[in-house]
Amino acid sequence: MGVGGKKGRGYNPRLEGSDLKDYHINIFYSDEDGGYIADIPDLLSCSAFGATAEEALAEVERAKTAWLEAARAEGRPVPPPR
Repeated sequence: MGVGGKKGRGYNPRLEGSDLKDYHINIFYSDEDGGYIADIPDLLSCSAFGATAEEALAEVERAKTAWLEAARAEGRPVPPPR
C-alpha cells in the first residue's frame, strides 16, 4: 500500500476485488492536428480527438461504446481487453 493507506496511483476503491478489465487507451498530443488523440489499440480504428487530454479520453470512451455495439450487432468478434 502507498502513503496514507492508498494503493498507488490510479487506485479506485470501487474496483477492489473486482475482475473488471478494460481496454488500454493511448493519449498523445498531435502537433499536426493541434490537439490530443486517444486510441484503443485492441479495437481496430477506434480513436478520437479532443482539444484537451480529458476531452480526447471522453470522446474515445464514446467511440469504444459505439465500436463494441456495432461489432456485436454485426456479429463480428470482439477482442477481450488485455
